[in-house]
Amino acid sequence: MTDDTPADSKLTRSKQRWAQEGRFLTGRVARPDTERLPPGQHLTMDWPVLDLGLHPSISRDRWTLQVFGAVEHPQIWDWAAFNALPQSRMVSDIHCVTTWSRYDNQWDGVPVHALLDLVQPKPGADHILLHSHDGYTTNLALSDFAAPDVILAHSWSGAPLTEAHGAPLRLVVPHLYFWKSPKWLSRIEVRTADRQGYWETRGYHNRGDPWAEERYSDD
Repeated sequence: MTDDTPADSKLTRSKQRWAQEGRFLTGRVARPDTERLPPGQHLTMDWPVLDLGLHPSISRDRWTLQVFGAVEHPQIWDWAAFNALPQSRMVSDIHCVTTWSRYDNQWDGVPVHALLDLVQPKPGADHILLHSHDGYTTNLALSDFAAPDVILAHSWSGAPLTEAHGAPLRLVVPHLYFWKSPKWLSRIEVRTADRQGYWETRGYHNRGDPWAEERYSDD
């Protein structure tokens, strides 16, 4: 994410201030095997739209997804080739760092483990940096990226994703706060060293486990 990306919205400034203030922290730790709603969260039936204020419009005819870096077989898929990959349907919850959660979201797309089987991360690869068409970036440990329920989703509730929610493709990482599930995904960089993304450099936690309430950095 570069500083010239249009990210100076009122919400973005507020979220940076919340990180500095430690807003919404309860100090409680929960267990995902016994508690469905993480600490400090509340349920909503809506799906709020939160981003950096830019909604890129990406034609499927021109869309590509690139996987590069520390992999044996770098790949660039167009829309047809990506949709020819193994497809799955998964149901998972959303937990946003701004304290809302939404249960039972149905996603259709390509499970990440199928993609990793094709590109084959090299020995020593242990992190991922995700790049989006709006300039957003976020980082993940390879182990989080490769979790069984992580999916590269093109559809939600049986219909293609809308532009506001990340069409044509977004990542969904259900076990972490939703800023780790970038919209408008364009590139997946496999790395041998961690590199923080947009929110991580602005005071958000490097991992983002909702049940441990890892909203903000300890630094």
